[in-house]
Amino acid sequence: MASTSARDSPASQATTASLAPQSQTLSRGIRVLEILADATHGMTIADVAAALGVHRSIAYRILRTLEAHALVLRDATGSFRIGPGMAALARGVARNLQSAALPELTALSASLQMTAFIAVRDRRECVTLVAVEPPHGEGTLVQRPGSRHSFSAGAPGIAIQSALTEDEWERLAPGEPYRSESRLAARTGYALSHDEVIPGVSSVGAAVRVPGQLPAALAVVYLSSDVPTADIGARVARSAATIERNLR
Repeated sequence: MASTSARDSPASQATTASLAPQSQTLSRGIRVLEILADATHGMTIADVAAALGVHRSIAYRILRTLEAHALVLRDATGSFRIGPGMAALARGVARNLQSAALPELTALSASLQMTAFIAVRDRRECVTLVAVEPPHGEGTLVQRPGSRHSFSAGAPGIAIQSALTEDEWERLAPGEPYRSESRLAARTGYALSHDEVIPGVSSVGAAVRVPGQLPAALAVVYLSSDVPTADIGARVARSAATIERNLR
């Protein structure tokens, strides 16, 4: 069997990809999609141009191209929003991970009465890939797919980092610290976070090792709970292990 060198690891591949030359036009188009995804309302061409820092004519050409592929839609007022084509693309992102995780997310959310979600690393941020809210979960926190927060804050980032050795992390993110909380999570099997992303909000996460890819994280988020943190952590870790088995 052929051995895998450090240069062939997912962390090494991600670092190499980050050094490749970039296409400015493609980068701007992707940035427009990110801007519209974060917007709570439709945006005009002028709005998009200002957010992107380009002339209106450039923003217009980008939006028209994205519109032709149904990645954005223009409403009756002339404002642009994310289009249905994005949903089709999103279904293809980590398709196996989403399929393996969804039943376990549903069961975990129902048993803890907390929102459960899968998060992945996107450079310096954690991005929610798929989330499940508990049935009859009035008062639970909402974690929408596509939402992002700093990788250095919150249980998902700690959990993902804990599944990497410190050498792997240094190759993936040179100069970014390996958190002491990640060392603890590697020993206990789950990560804890309080007040890091949103004041008063706690999260518990566990790493999900995905074959051939960077680790993901299974996490729950909540305001308060009568369930001891260790019990939540153990339940989340069991669910993460189940997802890993389903991915083999």
